[in-house]
Amino acid sequence: MEIFSVFSQPSSFVAVAVTALCFLLALFSLLRSFSLPRRFTPPRKHHCDCASDSASVAAVGAVPYLNGGAEMLEPAPVPAPVVLAERLTGSSMMEELVPEITTHALSYLDYPSLCRLSMTNSLMRKAANDDNAWKALYHKDFTLEQDSITPTNGWKAYYAATRAIVNINTEFFNIVRDKSLPAMSRFWLNGDYVKCIHASGELFSGFNAVMQSWQLVFNWEQGLNFQVRDVRARVLADMAWVTMKTYVDMDTGPFNVTNVFEFHNGRWYMVHHHSSMMNGDVDHHIVHG
Repeated sequence: MEIFSVFSQPSSFVAVAVTALCFLLALFSLLRSFSLPRRFTPPRKHHCDCASDSASVAAVGAVPYLNGGAEMLEPAPVPAPVVLAERLTGSSMMEELVPEITTHALSYLDYPSLCRLSMTNSLMRKAANDDNAWKALYHKDFTLEQDSITPTNGWKAYYAATRAIVNINTEFFNIVRDKSLPAMSRFWLNGDYVKCIHASGELFSGFNAVMQSWQLVFNWEQGLNFQVRDVRARVLADMAWVTMKTYVDMDTGPFNVTNVFEFHNGRWYMVHHHSSMMNGDVDHHIVHG
């Protein structure tokens, strides 16, 4: 009777109802948590412009799921980075040209410019060391007569050897202009088989006789003013010869001259000099080439 009297009061009835409702709600929540799977909310992705992130995704090719599966991603076309990669590896317009066009373009360069080009980078060095480019330069600077030969060490080495001989041949005529007998004695090989035929037609054989002939030339008081034209050189391993025409400051026409050199102890020496004979109207004291 006391219990019914308690529930008969309005305030006690409300308290019991609220307590029962809370109990039911708690029980419902507990049952729901066991019966329904927990929903996973993936973390929010933060995008950036890092090339490394995109590169790693492209390299793996898939994004893993939580249940072990994988989602394949289709890579987007990226032509611009490919071109950039080519430029970064040193690709240049010179590489894209056909060899004939490259050789023609390099043929406009002279010897110093082609050497400087080969020192810029590896690609330019490869282009500047091309055998066809040096062959074209040889034909431009020297002669077309040796188009059919195949130099043992390539056209670049043959060009350098020919250029050296032409410079030595020029030095010979500078010694004649300066009338320097000591320089002429160092220029010739000291051997008994060297020979010299001056424009007088007289033959001098042996080192001492050749030096005496040049002493006669240098003792002539009148200066020698001549020009050298049509120089042609042929170079072998240890021998070279140069043909040319010399014009003096008198109306006699050109002298045809041949100089022969031998390579000894790391340098070139003259071993033979031959000049065509002069006209009879010219003073026979002129015995130079």
